[in-house]
Amino acid sequence: MAIPITYNLRSVRARWVSTIVAVLGIAGTVGVFIAMLALARGFHATLVSSGSPDNVIIRRAGATGEIDSTMALDQVRVIQDEPGIAHENGQPLISPEVVVIAAFPLKSTGTDANAQVRGVSADVLKVRTNIHISQGRFFQPGLAELVVGKNAESSYSGFNLGDTVRFGGGTWKIVGVFDAGGSAFDSEIWCDSRVLDQIYKRPENIFQSLTVRLTSPAAFTQLKDALSADPRLTVQADREIDYYAKQSQLLTTLITVLGSIVALIMGIGAVFGALNTMYSAVSERSREIATMRAIGFGSGSVILSFVFEALLIAFIGGVVGCIVVLPLNGVTTGTLNWQTFSHLAFAFRVTPLLLGIGILFALVMGLIGGVPPAIRAARRPVAIALREL
Repeated sequence: MAIPITYNLRSVRARWVSTIVAVLGIAGTVGVFIAMLALARGFHATLVSSGSPDNVIIRRAGATGEIDSTMALDQVRVIQDEPGIAHENGQPLISPEVVVIAAFPLKSTGTDANAQVRGVSADVLKVRTNIHISQGRFFQPGLAELVVGKNAESSYSGFNLGDTVRFGGGTWKIVGVFDAGGSAFDSEIWCDSRVLDQIYKRPENIFQSLTVRLTSPAAFTQLKDALSADPRLTVQADREIDYYAKQSQLLTTLITVLGSIVALIMGIGAVFGALNTMYSAVSERSREIATMRAIGFGSGSVILSFVFEALLIAFIGGVVGCIVVLPLNGVTTGTLNWQTFSHLAFAFRVTPLLLGIGILFALVMGLIGGVPPAIRAARRPVAIALREL
C-alpha cells in the first residue's frame, strides 16, 4: 500500500523554510551548470556556423591553422583548375586569403584586444554566400578600405561606418558592415589581401589559405583526391565546417570541464542541504512514520514516499535554476580564441537539451540527498516510536 502523494505535498508546505533553503541550493547549482554549458555551446556553435558544407579550406600540409600556413600564388593557380570547384561566368569561385592580428580598444573596457584582420579576394562573397553587406558597401580592390563584422563594429571603439582606423602602419576607411549570421566572421575585419600585404610589407603573392566553393558537398572527395595526387602541391584540404569545429574543441572542452567541476563542488553542498532537510523531516515526523507503519504501510512505501519528497524538492529547484538562467540566452560575450589568438564575440545558447540536462542533474542531487534519510525513516523501530505518543 502506497502513501498518498498529498501527504508529501502537505509536508513540503508545512516545512517551507527548510524546503526553500534546499530549493535555492539546488537552483544555484543547476543555474551555474547550465550557464557554463550554454557558454561552451555558444562558442562551439559560433565557430561551427562559420563553415559551410559547400566550402573547402586549403592550407599548407601540416599547418594547424591559417596563422602558420603559407601558400604561393603558383599553387593557387594549380588548385583553381582542379575538379570539383564551382565556377561562375567561367571563373573559379575561390578566395586566396591572408590573416593578421591587430590590437584595437574594446568599447566595454577601453583595453586593447586582438582582432583578426582577413585579407580576402573581391569574390569572397560569392564563395561565402551566407555573408552579406548590411550597411554601406563592399571594399574596392586596391584601396585601403575595410568592411567589418557586426560584432567587431559593436565591440571595438572607432569602428562605425565611415570611421578612419590606423593599424599596420596604414590608414584605413570603414566603408561597410557585414552580417555573417552570428558566426566567427562577425568578429573579423576584412580588406583586400594585396593591400594588406603591401601595408604590412609582406611578400607579394603569398597567402595563408585558400577557400573554394564546391560544385556540391559530394565533390569534396573528388577535390581532395585530386589535390593529394598532384605532385606540384603540398597542401591539405578540410571541409570548412570541419575546420572550424576543430578550432572550437580546445576551449569548448575547457569550459565544459571547468563548469562541471564548479557544478560538482556546488552540487556537493546542495546534496548536503537536501540531506539536512530530509533528515530533519525524518526526525520531526518519527511519530507519523511509526503510526503509518502501525496501520499497514510497509517500509518500502515509507522509502518511496521520502524519496519522492526529495525528488519533488529537487525538481522545483531544477525548474527555478532553469528559469533563472533563461535570460542569458542570446546574451553576447567575448573571449580569446586560442587557435587564432584573437577576440571572438559569441552568444550564450540555452537550449531545451541543456535545460533537460539541468533538470536531470537536479533530480540526481535529490536522489542522493533523499535515499539515506528515507532508509533511516523506514528502519525506525515502530514500537519505540509509538511509546513516545
